[in-house]
Amino acid sequence: MYRKDFLHKGMLAAMGLPFLHTDPPEVEDRSTMIIPPYLKAGDTIALTAPAGFITLEEIQPALIQLQSWGLTVKIGQTIGKRDGTFGGTDYERLQDFQQLLNDRQVKAIMCARGGYGLVRIIDQLDFSLLKRHPKWLIGFSDVTVLHAHLNRVVRMASIHSKMCNSFPDNWNIADPVQQETILSIRDALFGKPLSFSLPSGEFNRLGKAAGELIGGNCKTIESLAGSVSDIRTDHKILFLEDSGEYLYSIDRMFCNLKRSGKLENLAALIIGGFKVKPSEDPAEEFNRNLYQIILEKTSDCRYPVCFDFPVGHQRNNFALKCGVKVQVVINQDGVTLQEPIRH
Repeated sequence: MYRKDFLHKGMLAAMGLPFLHTDPPEVEDRSTMIIPPYLKAGDTIALTAPAGFITLEEIQPALIQLQSWGLTVKIGQTIGKRDGTFGGTDYERLQDFQQLLNDRQVKAIMCARGGYGLVRIIDQLDFSLLKRHPKWLIGFSDVTVLHAHLNRVVRMASIHSKMCNSFPDNWNIADPVQQETILSIRDALFGKPLSFSLPSGEFNRLGKAAGELIGGNCKTIESLAGSVSDIRTDHKILFLEDSGEYLYSIDRMFCNLKRSGKLENLAALIIGGFKVKPSEDPAEEFNRNLYQIILEKTSDCRYPVCFDFPVGHQRNNFALKCGVKVQVVINQDGVTLQEPIRH
């Protein structure tokens, strides 16, 4: 029994008052992270719409590209369905995702698009069979709900990357950045270690670190605070991105991250794309920019910080593996982020 709890109960007993049972503080699950098997030619990848709706026609470029990698593509039942902004009703999306999770022939699941909706079904999904037969789950934006839940509850790695609605309509005329970002999904799925080299940045805070990579959409992470999917960030490398937020809203998000302890004991902080929404009234524009907001919130921390990393709601949105251990070096010559080569 904890001393504070013991004294509290003793005082209540002396006063002749009853006390309620209280559980000890939750201990973080430090179990080994599950890394799903990497794919090989002939494996099956499934496409589903657990959030926003998308048509069968709209996923054709992704389907063709995935097949060109030697993969068999299974189309989920929610592709082409619609319930308002959702890819079918909550029940339909839940059933489709659960069926694909349980399908032993499916080795990876790509969410067709983001939008909103995963949080409405995440607590009804049963991941018990997935833990016994792991597979890669892929997406970003609203899919941050899934990444966070997998990391905190299931303890399984996943892939933060573009989805079906970001594949170019015509691969042959797609610009190099589009092609490279899509091919980074292939590399991640087939087991190529992560490796990034970036130019140095004016606002970067220098240093080096190693740790588990975790993160995603900043607003979504904020919205999961206090839930079973709430991420733990101590000694981890946290990456964040967002789109369409006012500067004051970004400041509020980072206040939340700081007050909830998520910024205090990081190994490193990686800031991806943040598309700032300008104030409708210029006179009301928040008087700090993105760099100032983040450096202010981390001013009492010593870990390295990298800005303008190629991840987020932008063309240069490269695949990252959530839950894997990486090394990051930020110095005057540039930035490197690498996953140690497996032997």
